[in-house]
Amino acid sequence: MNLKNKKILVTGADGFIGSHLVEELVRQGIEVRAFVFYNSFNSWGWLDESPEELKTKIDIFSGDIRDPHGVEQAMQGCNVVMHLASLIGIPYSYHSPDSYVDTNIKGTLNILQAARKLELEKIVCTSTSEVYGTARYVPIDEGHPLQGQSPYSATKIAADQIAMSFYCSFGSPVALIRPFNTYGPRQSLRAVIPTIITQLAKSKTTIKLGSLHPTRDFSFVKDIVNGFIAIAESDASIGEAINVGSGFEISIKELGETIGDLMGSKIKFNTEEIRLRPGKSEVERLLADNSKANQIINWVPKYAGKEGLKRGLKETIDWYSHPETLKKYRTDEFNF
Repeated sequence: MNLKNKKILVTGADGFIGSHLVEELVRQGIEVRAFVFYNSFNSWGWLDESPEELKTKIDIFSGDIRDPHGVEQAMQGCNVVMHLASLIGIPYSYHSPDSYVDTNIKGTLNILQAARKLELEKIVCTSTSEVYGTARYVPIDEGHPLQGQSPYSATKIAADQIAMSFYCSFGSPVALIRPFNTYGPRQSLRAVIPTIITQLAKSKTTIKLGSLHPTRDFSFVKDIVNGFIAIAESDASIGEAINVGSGFEISIKELGETIGDLMGSKIKFNTEEIRLRPGKSEVERLLADNSKANQIINWVPKYAGKEGLKRGLKETIDWYSHPETLKKYRTDEFNF
């Protein structure tokens, strides 16, 4: 599919990954409608920070993914939908699981129903590596068992299954992208990398974190955006779940030490109880098998391995370390 001849709806366009995706699509000359969460401040989230030459080319739609009527209205005139709108904070899912059911499950159903009614040509739904839970084997391929170890991951598993049921039942042109631990500029402090960087940037040497021993496959946002676009373009991705990850794992402790080295700081760690997941809910290990992405959509990470991680971290550190950026973050408070 040639996306330059299509109009694309991006839900969650005001968020971390969504804003980067919208900007890259516009840079490539693709027509984009950005679905942002309605608010009385008329804020477009991170799209407010977009360069003016890009912002003027974006068709903004303010709404709520939980409202089926608004979702259908947003999809009018579009050929493709990239569905990223979701509640993603794991700690907050312990606090308010009902809101995750409404947003992640019902929101995805709204997208699928509207896309089916309007006969869209492609539906890309965003999954997450959290659906796998703690790895039973590594690297994790798409056939790995799904394990709902938090209310968040359980709702994402349900959303994935609903999406695939529309493919099986109605022939809906659905593809699932399954990103592993995305990081980069604009991420909230609910994630570990900006948590470490912003504390160091504010001259702290003892860093507040949760568990230090779990390992993760951190994937730079530019690679993830390229994965979204490759999946949307590929007819072979229909009916498939596809991992998009770097294929490199690192413990949280080693990650923190690496960031400290890049920022010229020797750091100590302070594990806070409030930042710990319940024991059975902690995902101990994640490492992507990205061979399917290479085979089906010809995608390979440009920020792969330890050196690729360092390059991505440097770009991320540069962005967070700017004084105007630091003002946007409350580093002393735990962000659900």
